[in-house]
Amino acid sequence: MGCLHSITCKARVRREGIAVSDVAASIERGPTLIEETSPIVLRYKTPYFRASARVAMPPIPRRETWVVGWIQACNHMEFLNTYSDLGMSSWELPDLREGRVQAISDSDGVSYPWYGNTTETVTLVGPISKTSRFSVSMNDNFYPSVTWAVPVSDSNVPLLTRIKRDQSFTTWLVAMNATSKEKIVLQTIKWRMRVDIEVDPLRVLGQRARLVGRAQQDQPRVLHRMEPIPHNALGKPNANDAQVLMWRPKRGPPLVVIPAK
Repeated sequence: MGCLHSITCKARVRREGIAVSDVAASIERGPTLIEETSPIVLRYKTPYFRASARVAMPPIPRRETWVVGWIQACNHMEFLNTYSDLGMSSWELPDLREGRVQAISDSDGVSYPWYGNTTETVTLVGPISKTSRFSVSMNDNFYPSVTWAVPVSDSNVPLLTRIKRDQSFTTWLVAMNATSKEKIVLQTIKWRMRVDIEVDPLRVLGQRARLVGRAQQDQPRVLHRMEPIPHNALGKPNANDAQVLMWRPKRGPPLVVIPAK
């Protein structure tokens, strides 16, 4: 308790003082589910990625605030929708595609750099004289809409023939000093989600699409070493704001359908 009564407190939160246990990372067993209820779009819902951990934080000195939680970044994204022999639409992260950055923040766009601010983070405001014990958890999945018709045409004729998606993420458990921005990486997880859907646009709605390729996703890898967080993965833009929808026709120049926010 001496720390609370003294004017200067030499106690420092160090990596060695933080205990992490029960780290769990998994992707639900089961296939991606296809929804064919709308005449405008096909929707699909992937299994959830889930991560959780128990953390014991040492005492927190006066005037210090620490946040412990999950930070996620996208390292790779291929999201291609083929329309017969006319071309393909693709969601792209230009900086990532051109190799200008290694990763892009996958924050909710509000709680930078954190993935979210409900179950994903815990905030500790000093002075706290004893060890704080708590759990943090997060989950993520894809649930997009893909137009049956070519996205740059006025026609509603279904021409979608294939959806291929392959995305990789790094997820970190981090303790961060809210004032100094000092970061202590506590855990690193790698995971990947792949989707491959074949579509026969000539069939009736409800019977067009089928999952091909993998029925189950590879399970995440909890790394034994800590990977540093690329600087740009800690701030704006996040992946949702940075992504661009392109139309890449078989013939002619590519078009921006939806620009980055």
